[in-house]
Amino acid sequence: MRKQDIHIGLSAFNNSYWKGIFYPEDLPRSKWFEYYTKHFKTYELNGTFYRKPTIKSLQNWHDKVPGDFLFSVKAPKTITHLKKFIDCDDDIAEFYTVCREGLKEKLAYVLFQLPPSFDYSPERLQIIVQHMNPDFKNIIEFRNKSWWNNEVYATFVKNNLVFCSVSYPKLPEDILSQSCSAYVRLHGRPKLFYSDYSTEELCALTNVLMSNDDCREVFIYFNNTASESGIVNALKLKELIASAKEAPLEIK
Repeated sequence: MRKQDIHIGLSAFNNSYWKGIFYPEDLPRSKWFEYYTKHFKTYELNGTFYRKPTIKSLQNWHDKVPGDFLFSVKAPKTITHLKKFIDCDDDIAEFYTVCREGLKEKLAYVLFQLPPSFDYSPERLQIIVQHMNPDFKNIIEFRNKSWWNNEVYATFVKNNLVFCSVSYPKLPEDILSQSCSAYVRLHGRPKLFYSDYSTEELCALTNVLMSNDDCREVFIYFNNTASESGIVNALKLKELIASAKEAPLEIK
């Protein structure tokens, strides 16, 4: 895989404890996202999980970034946590429409994250598949380990869906790319949203990604943003991927 096919970003940016580490001390908060876009080329809109986006709100995001910048958007919890894909055809159709018309060419992936209580069954797998619009790049993130099975993998490949690779307490951490794409969310462990990843762990991740010749593109988002860990890790991973052009990194 070419390093330019690996897109690194974060799931939050408006963090005051990143001042001095990432944001210059004298940079006003109103300029933080503009500064972010100079160092990263993608951002995961996680706030849409809590509040449904509108076309206007996503157009505002679209208009404030450079032309080569890409967004991934997380589906509202009404779809994934409250209704769990039941009787929500209109909600899903509206969400897709808002994403397409708001972000246009800057839309990368649409993320559907299910709760830990949502365990695997063949019926639930089919419900998910039936609700995915194939005109979009769809990512499904599970928080229950029962979904890590060959039936799910095969169904995802058949329907061109991407199984989200996660770093999350008590879940498998394999980097999955059955659909020639990979989407990785690093949530922090052992302390969710706070813990950092060591240089050794990031080197190992880099080696896995760079050695995967079958994968066309990878999007990696750091969601351990409740501390300084997310930005420190994202910057370090950028550095490591830039260094891993010719040979695997040495893990000490």
